Amino acid sequence: MRLLQTLRREGVLGINRRNHEFTLRWNPRRNYPLVDDKLETKRLCEAAGIPIPGLIAVARRQGDVRSMVVELASLSQFVLKPARGAMGNGILVVRGREGDRWRRAGGRLLTDEDLRYHAASIISGMYALGGQPDVAFVEELLEVHPALAEIASDGVPDVRVIVHRGVPVMSMTRLPTRRSRGRANLHQGAIGAGVDLATGRIVHAVLDNAPVTRHPDTDRPLLGIGVPSFARVLEIAVAACDETGLGYVGADVVVDARRGPVILELNARPGLAIQAANRAGLVPRLRAVGERVRPGATRAERIALGIEISVSRDEA
Repeated sequence: MRLLQTLRREGVLGINRRNHEFTLRWNPRRNYPLVDDKLETKRLCEAAGIPIPGLIAVARRQGDVRSMVVELASLSQFVLKPARGAMGNGILVVRGREGDRWRRAGGRLLTDEDLRYHAASIISGMYALGGQPDVAFVEELLEVHPALAEIASDGVPDVRVIVHRGVPVMSMTRLPTRRSRGRANLHQGAIGAGVDLATGRIVHAVLDNAPVTRHPDTDRPLLGIGVPSFARVLEIAVAACDETGLGYVGADVVVDARRGPVILELNARPGLAIQAANRAGLVPRLRAVGERVRPGATRAERIALGIEISVSRDEA
């Protein structure tokens, strides 16, 4: 009971309250497919001129798998994903080629048969929400930005931005480790590092919910590192969320070394670990949005409001 009281006092948002007051209230069920299906998200963003990773190949049926793998024969780097996967499950990152085999993040070598088996497993629904039949697709492998290379291992960091009613309220970057096998997913061993909305710099970080100040693989300090092009990260995160018609969304952005920020995916049920990464609760910021956002506010005005709210809440 004492722990619960402490969490409430600190404004920590729990899953039941998130579901009741935010996802159920602000996210119309009819719009969920726009974010639950990564290919649909790609279509939505592309139509709006919002940058996304390039799509290479798609396998919708088991009969498409062999031809999809043939399309990859000339490539040495790519990512194979389930369209409706969750928590990073089923994502296979290929980082190089050795002879007639591919090398995945972590060093393991894969044959054509390994790729076909993985794609077939995706289509069968092994990694999909609810175990329903899925679609396998391949997209370009994004390249870690040089500014973040020393605080990420074997993978590319992403930036999660929580957007409520078009206002960014909290952000973190998820930093891959060797344990996460190059994936920017906290459940698989990545670091969650809170990012200050006003400065774009890391202010706190956790690994397995325990505070850390250095990357476990590179021993490089984390605090104070700036996310490149962070203003653009916020801009496209809010723009993508605006397209969905949803009022409570987690937008995942990657700052690619060549292309800059691109939308990776969107989530209508964003996790709550971002609060631990920032050492701050979401409730006061979400409440402030409800009190202060005005109908018809421009995107720039809403982003400025989110920054203003985050600064005032952090100083409180």
